[in-house]
Amino acid sequence: MGTITKPRLGFWQIWNMNVGFLGIQYSFGLQQTAINPIFLFLGASEEMLPILNIAGPVTGLIVQPIIGAVSDKTWSPKWGRRKPFFLIGAIMGSLCLFAFPLSPALWFAVGLLWILDVGNNMAMEPYRAFVGDKLPDSQLNIGYQMQSLFVGAGILLANASIFLFQSWFGGGEETTGSIPTWLYNSFFIGSFLSIATILWSVLKTPEIPPSDEELKEINEHKGLPFIERFKMPFREIGAAVKEMPKFMWKLSGVYLFQWYALFVYWQFITPLFRATMGFDTSEAAAQAAKMSTTYNIVTAVVALILVPLTVKFGGKKIYALSLVGTGLALFAIPNISDPVMVLFPMILFGIGWAAMMGIPYSMVSKIVPQERRGVYMGILNMMIVIPMGIQTLSFGPIFKNLLGANSINAMFFAGTCFIIAAVLAMRLNVKKDA
Repeated sequence: MGTITKPRLGFWQIWNMNVGFLGIQYSFGLQQTAINPIFLFLGASEEMLPILNIAGPVTGLIVQPIIGAVSDKTWSPKWGRRKPFFLIGAIMGSLCLFAFPLSPALWFAVGLLWILDVGNNMAMEPYRAFVGDKLPDSQLNIGYQMQSLFVGAGILLANASIFLFQSWFGGGEETTGSIPTWLYNSFFIGSFLSIATILWSVLKTPEIPPSDEELKEINEHKGLPFIERFKMPFREIGAAVKEMPKFMWKLSGVYLFQWYALFVYWQFITPLFRATMGFDTSEAAAQAAKMSTTYNIVTAVVALILVPLTVKFGGKKIYALSLVGTGLALFAIPNISDPVMVLFPMILFGIGWAAMMGIPYSMVSKIVPQERRGVYMGILNMMIVIPMGIQTLSFGPIFKNLLGANSINAMFFAGTCFIIAAVLAMRLNVKKDA
């Protein structure tokens, strides 16, 4: 397969290319911090939270690898290869975010979460591949750590908006079955950012045309009957899994424990503060937003600092150490009852989040073929959503029967998962496993 020599890009070119992640991650920030409280406001029990979040794993498992495989076989001189997909995804996400706080009932909010996740997943996977498409190997570290910066910034803005609007416009008694109006503006801002930031990157960053060999393959694909084109993404995914580098199989073990733990944290941080600090749901949601704001400030600050560190010490060591730090943070949080002091463990969490959002993508992008980068980034996302799916199906019974329906124990459980992930991360060797 022919390759194209990619020019090195300047700092601001890499910046503009990644701006769209701000809007995508603002949406994910609301999912992490605001959507579970909305489910509680609308009458869901804590035990129901894992299964109500099943939309994320299911849509991620189906949408991202398929969109990745389809985008690998797409090219338009006007629209490009990846851009059409994350633009459509951003429009879907924008509409859902606008409607979310207006949900009249729990079933409606759960349905919107499914559509929102489809939109976010449609935007996310081609965007990961888009960065890999544009950058030479020597700039992949800074490209994906720049994504980490915008991941942190987007989630930071989402969560800062939650506790600021709660402080400015909150108050009054909570009413089961209704969403407080102070939450509305956070979602309306997200609706705007979702489309505006994606448009910025689309308009500012041209895609690299495919090589002659790639273009020939794409045109041959277009000439196939519809049923064959429909089957092709599934065949591509199956073939890519069969030929997947050993490194990615080892990474899947790390991801199993890492993402299981993250989903536990996001679902149970609000119930935790109801238990440890005696907060009502609004106060606990605001405190959870402050936690997320803190760790995403750290992420935005340290994301680019990790680039020279990974070059000097290796991505494996920095990644594993960051996972240990995240686990220690989760062990500490349930033991702190002061709303200010409990923010300090988020420094370790933020460093870990920066590493998680950048280092694995950089490592994988270096070892997979250019012409199959889309499908492999989709498979990498499958390694995220499968643990999330396992968590949504399994953690409700674990929480109830093994952890005593105690959110403190849930947080300790998540911390233990991070330590296991760190041990497994020490097995990641890009050159040997590729």
